[in-house]
Amino acid sequence: MASFFVTTREREVIEVEGIDGLSVMELIRDAGIDELLAQCGGCLSCATCHVQVDPADSDRLPPMKPDEDYLLDSSDHRVATSRLSCQLPFSSELDGLRVTIAPEG
Repeated sequence: MASFFVTTREREVIEVEGIDGLSVMELIRDAGIDELLAQCGGCLSCATCHVQVDPADSDRLPPMKPDEDYLLDSSDHRVATSRLSCQLPFSSELDGLRVTIAPEG
């Protein structure tokens, strides 16, 4: 089974089982990682599911759409590999993906 790794704000690394068709945000939330607020539930209207993707994995992700880019601009913690996890559909091609939950704010 494909999985990915989430680093929490406390630097704990948690392996999350992936399910094709669900977003990375949904999988993190369903794994009980409460740091990822995902307040809009994946409707692309907030940035509370902001993650920083390991640079080695960024080329495996779908291109960022303008709405996602706009919302990420509201974060003080945006980096070159920032993404909204609600916009990352999981598939077995992302097996081993590494993301870090962005700091709050």
